[in-house]
Amino acid sequence: MKTTISHNNKTYQIDLSKPLDISMPLKAGKENPTAWYVNAPRFEPVMENGFVVDVNLGGAVNFRNVFFNPHGHGTHTECLGHISKEPYTINNCLKQFFFLSNLVSIAPENKEEDHVITLAQIKEVFIDNGAKAFVIRTLPNTEQKLGMQYSSTNPTFIEASAVQYLIDNGIDHLLIDTPSVDKEEDGGALIAHHTFWEYPNNPQTQRTISELIFVPDTVVDGTYIINIQIASFENDAAPSKPILFEIYA
Repeated sequence: MKTTISHNNKTYQIDLSKPLDISMPLKAGKENPTAWYVNAPRFEPVMENGFVVDVNLGGAVNFRNVFFNPHGHGTHTECLGHISKEPYTINNCLKQFFFLSNLVSIAPENKEEDHVITLAQIKEVFIDNGAKAFVIRTLPNTEQKLGMQYSSTNPTFIEASAVQYLIDNGIDHLLIDTPSVDKEEDGGALIAHHTFWEYPNNPQTQRTISELIFVPDTVVDGTYIINIQIASFENDAAPSKPILFEIYA
């Protein structure tokens, strides 16, 4: 099912029947990845007012409450509302969903106790082709990421200067397979987030950050069309399903 997308006076042909999913599935239990000291997600059948809504317990249907945190339990996309006093929501900020995107793989540099994606590394892999989205796969890339318990592990983060370089070169959508673009413990500074959204001096409501993605090794570095799908949450962040599409022409 091929279609043609126009962007910056260029056309790109993609096959909508061949999506490359770079999201993590959300599942109940401790095998699900967690970050920011949250407990594991829970999926529990409603059992109230005489109802037993679980087929295996005699119910007619399965009807579950889901307890999870968008930031701490898997792939999510967040907006300026994540750091702002103003109540911006991802459902109101993200109004377009298809973008030209570049996927790169980077082995973070070790700086004392930190693992950092540096400005020099971003400059080395950046392609100036008009893409609005930038996807970072950190190396090594193992399936352990699909169940990683990140709290208190000081995961990889990005230098604020590297984020500045990306927005200076037109990037509005930044995606990464770590829990945050910022260091886990930074005293609440969140420098990379503030740099990306230019908050509070010049707020950029159209920009988004997606974290805790997972890019399989079968997806090669290069240029794609990305579709950033979100749940319609009136919240600063929502669970999301970014999809890459190979460009054929």
